Amino acid sequence: MKSDNPFSLTFGMPPYKVIGRYEEKDKVISAFQAENAVSHVFLIEGIRGSGKTVLMTSISEVLCQSKDWVGVDLNTNMDLLENLAESLRDLVLRLPDIFEQGFNVSIGAASVGIGGSGVKKSKVGEIEDILKILKKRNKRLIITIDEVSATQNMRVFASQFQIFLRKKYPVFLIMTGLYQNIYEIQNDETLTFLLRSPKLRLEALSLMQIAMQYEEIFKVDEEMATRMARETKGYAFAFQALGMLVWEKGTDALSSDEAGLFREYDSLLDDFAYKKIWSELTKREQEIVLSVKDTEKTKVSEVCENAGISSSMFSQYKERLINKGVIVPAGYGYVELTLPRFNRVCRYYNAI
Repeated sequence: MKSDNPFSLTFGMPPYKVIGRYEEKDKVISAFQAENAVSHVFLIEGIRGSGKTVLMTSISEVLCQSKDWVGVDLNTNMDLLENLAESLRDLVLRLPDIFEQGFNVSIGAASVGIGGSGVKKSKVGEIEDILKILKKRNKRLIITIDEVSATQNMRVFASQFQIFLRKKYPVFLIMTGLYQNIYEIQNDETLTFLLRSPKLRLEALSLMQIAMQYEEIFKVDEEMATRMARETKGYAFAFQALGMLVWEKGTDALSSDEAGLFREYDSLLDDFAYKKIWSELTKREQEIVLSVKDTEKTKVSEVCENAGISSSMFSQYKERLINKGVIVPAGYGYVELTLPRFNRVCRYYNAI
């Protein structure tokens, strides 16, 4: 049963089994594919492990299946404009049918392209030359950038991207990031056009869809599949982590050796996600998290008492934690953790 595991813990690489976010995907694709596109930029926001990269990748793949689209992925650790220029140079060589005979681009001191010769240009000049050809050929370019932050590199790229839009080039952009990073980018005074760009905030996956996947994969009954789904709380990484462990250990481990399986489950959540999420919370936010129960919703009054804060102070932190994807309202006067076993794992951080 250990071979061909359909689950994956590798961030950024779409696993074999995923829960589709059909509404979000369709919203972006429909907006981009419209004859007069209503938006050229979408921002995907969510906590670590929520499936931002998988959604962005799936959107790009669907678009690029059409003959009208080409796509490039950019790396935030590189000069984004140079990275775009390099990616478009590769595009020229990979898709000679799109580019005209005699069209060429420069790499270092040399020129490459579809025949002809040329003079080396600036990276922006090269990008614009290629965008002009794409526009002439009625092609659209989708650019994807994962885990963005408000760096000078990002500011330069976004400012130039806005110029590309003003010149009516057929460019489209999807960026993913944590709440705090997307917030900083959208509120940067030099990038005001991003403030008007639509944003998708990834919520929990459907527990019903998770249960149906588990039921199909593990051939368990509905009751067991539903119990497993609840253990993930709809957290995309948890769906993969629990599925991987049950695939390796067998479904009997859920009942005969539950403690052992769930210790490993906690370790995976810790190693791959929770340690980083916890470190990005302030001390007060950590105290509030530890005051919210893992297995059920918690009264706000109880949270305030355990954290030693007033209800008015809690209201301020509540909004931040909701935006960061850590808690959600759970009815009037109650809150709930969005992440499975988060309190249990984080108690160890607090004790160390």
